[in-house]
Amino acid sequence: MSSKQEPFRIAVLDDYQHVALSLADWSVLEARATVTVFNDHLADSDAVVERLQPFDIVCVMRERTPMTRTIIERLPKLRMIASTGPRNASIDLKAAEERGVQVVHTGYTSAPTIELTWALILGSARDLVTENTSLRGGGWQQSVGDDMAGRTLGVLGLGNVGGAVARIGNAFGMKVIAWSQNLTTERAAEVGATLVSRDELFQKADVVSVHLVLSGRTRGLVGAAELALMKPTARLINTSRGPIVVEADLVAALKDKKIAGAAIDVFDLEPLPLDHPFRALPNLLATPHIGYVSRGLYERFYQDTVANICRWLDG
Repeated sequence: MSSKQEPFRIAVLDDYQHVALSLADWSVLEARATVTVFNDHLADSDAVVERLQPFDIVCVMRERTPMTRTIIERLPKLRMIASTGPRNASIDLKAAEERGVQVVHTGYTSAPTIELTWALILGSARDLVTENTSLRGGGWQQSVGDDMAGRTLGVLGLGNVGGAVARIGNAFGMKVIAWSQNLTTERAAEVGATLVSRDELFQKADVVSVHLVLSGRTRGLVGAAELALMKPTARLINTSRGPIVVEADLVAALKDKKIAGAAIDVFDLEPLPLDHPFRALPNLLATPHIGYVSRGLYERFYQDTVANICRWLDG
């Protein structure tokens, strides 16, 4: 880079926790680039375009701010999109390629999502939020929790996350059953699960945990019909993608107490609207898409992002 050239401008988006600059060494970029961190989230595409106009490099955290064709084509200075994770379905790769914008990704591990899945399962089954709120208010024992040992765990999808969730279910002494459209008996056996039909999974499971990739085949896969098959004592867990479960149908099932409860970390629209019924249902444990939000993974995200930018600057 010529000494007369203006430094490249880097935007780091959606740093909700104010940690981007502390979890990686951005100082290696100081001579060649300036870094601006945005902690808030902009949902309006016009506002996103206005904010990003001056920047050459945009760093996005997973799918928080989609980089759509409409946005990419209105950012003439944009040279690189640095995304976290191995893939990002919210980036229009064709539009980026047409504009000569390079898209790069980082390393990843599923461990934090696996761990949160079990935190949600156990937190819902033992009603931890209610018990904690009661204790803080001066109360004592309010509920009777559900057991895991001897119960049935139904896993939708046995990929990296679903397979590990199944293995942990076995460690808790649960019977593990599984289904997905391409699942084989052999793959199920590898993680100690039994392959069943989709209807049988919903009918028999005490806990149904969703671990499918969002696609045309899986969007809306869990709706009113599937929820109606579940036991009134069963719970639904979703740490995969919100649109796999029909939100309105889940709200209705929880309001009518057709199932005992649900625990979810993902939503159709994120951040979740302030007036969404998920914010008020007493039998729902909900977290704000924090499955991947762990210190170790964030360090990898931001450190890999800095390394990616350095490589690009080095040409």
